[in-house]
Amino acid sequence: MNYDFAALIDTGRTRDNNEDSVRYDAATGLCVLADGMGGYNAGEVASGMATAYVADHLSDWLSGVNAQTGVKEVVAAMHACVQSANGSIFHAATTHEPYEGMGTTLVVAVFLRNHLVLGHIGDSRCYRYRNRTLTQLTRDHSLLQEQLDAGLISPLEAAVSPHKNLVTRAMGVEPHVELEVHEYVVEPGDLYLLCSDGLTDMVDDTALATLLSGDDDLDAVAQRLVDSANACGGRDNIAVLLANARPRTKRNGLVSRLLGK
Repeated sequence: MNYDFAALIDTGRTRDNNEDSVRYDAATGLCVLADGMGGYNAGEVASGMATAYVADHLSDWLSGVNAQTGVKEVVAAMHACVQSANGSIFHAATTHEPYEGMGTTLVVAVFLRNHLVLGHIGDSRCYRYRNRTLTQLTRDHSLLQEQLDAGLISPLEAAVSPHKNLVTRAMGVEPHVELEVHEYVVEPGDLYLLCSDGLTDMVDDTALATLLSGDDDLDAVAQRLVDSANACGGRDNIAVLLANARPRTKRNGLVSRLLGK
């Protein structure tokens, strides 16, 4: 399986600074997205630390894997890397007064051959668009999601809830953080979207599916998503990271090519 990637971040229409951060490494199939929170500029620091640490260290490890490396090894490496990054952010938040209380969400994806290893913390999300169907792969770690799960509010009430952005899990706020990890089989033609809530708070799933359905290149799709969020109000920073799966091109041997096969 081969993968194409594209990413775009935007401050939105109401914010002065950008607390979203994205990194990807096409060579190792690694994608990382974070949405920071905290005092003035502290959220930007937290998300930047998260993406830089995870991207640098996990891509270094992934660059050394071989054909026998399996999903379990990737999951273990992902957990170790995220815990170490969490410790760094927590240390900065507790030893530097301007960073007190900072934290960040995280979505980290590793595309290993025809498998996706997906980890997340908080309410940044990953979606899969397959055969004209959009599926949310992550489940928000948020007060709103807990209320929905308990049947305390309806999806319609959730859409206008004042508790939309209260996360129940974040990197950097405690010495240890729980990373939720799942594995998925990737099919040719799959399109994966990692995004911050600056997109999903503005654009509902029906509209997202429509925006992902075009045949444009990934950069154009990313721009379309950001433009749509801004057109709907752009009340927060917007981060999108796209990964498209396509079958690996089979290369025939020399004799086959000479025989026209």
